[in-house]
Amino acid sequence: MAKRKKIKKSKPSHFYSVLSVALVLFLIGLVGLLMMNAHIVSTYFKENLQINVVLHEKIGETELLNLQQQLDRQAYVKSLRYLSKDKAKRIFEEEFGEGIEEVLGYNPLFASLDIRLNAAYANMDSLNKITPQIEQNAIVKEVYYQKSLLQLVNRNLRIFGMILLVISTLFLIIAFTIIDSTIKLTMYSQRFIIKSMQLVGATRSFITQPFLNRSIANGVIASLLAIFLLTGLLIYLQYVFQDLLILKDVMRFGLVCAVIMGLGLFISWWSTRRSVLKYIKMKLDELY
Repeated sequence: MAKRKKIKKSKPSHFYSVLSVALVLFLIGLVGLLMMNAHIVSTYFKENLQINVVLHEKIGETELLNLQQQLDRQAYVKSLRYLSKDKAKRIFEEEFGEGIEEVLGYNPLFASLDIRLNAAYANMDSLNKITPQIEQNAIVKEVYYQKSLLQLVNRNLRIFGMILLVISTLFLIIAFTIIDSTIKLTMYSQRFIIKSMQLVGATRSFITQPFLNRSIANGVIASLLAIFLLTGLLIYLQYVFQDLLILKDVMRFGLVCAVIMGLGLFISWWSTRRSVLKYIKMKLDELY
């Protein structure tokens, strides 16, 4: 019984090896997807910035319609929303939980137009030209936007791009090393089996092939698990950020999945083959 337990304990745990490789491949896929979709992420955040065009107290419907049509024709406008005085009051009451007219006795809020910009115009240079053009209209009281937020978003996106490039390069090297080390540890536990097969006269290809077959199977399982985790994460992000169309770009997502599968198979096969050949070449006393 003791001997059986010892043999059972000496068997390699392929589960932990597959899980480790899958997690590393998942992170590789995530970084790769971020690299490929950096422009989409940047566009998403920029186009969620908006400028508010505050209108004068008394304006006619014709004047308002003309201004809306004029703005809709501009290249910098992605979307336009009219906010009446009553609508502004309701939003205020929902956010602060009290009626503004009950406190002040009147509604001090103005009607406004909320403009979401196209990403190419979400920068200080463009807005310094756009703002005076809008303010020239007779029914416009003022135009304002959060300059500090705009500058912060643009600066952080530039920093994010540079950091992502450096991290992706380093991470690919680290990931390759981790996967290689994980497989080496798994093969280390089977070094005596490899040597025993060699001592009874098995050829190099006969010894190597079963381990390579197992490594390919483990690579496929690890890759599929990594793709499953990546898909689950993207579905969740798509639910939270509904305008973020990363998952709907089938071609880019398919390419990332193909890279994950290719890396999983190649590294597993290459590391296993190298480890098996290493133990075949070693002398028996060197295995201890």
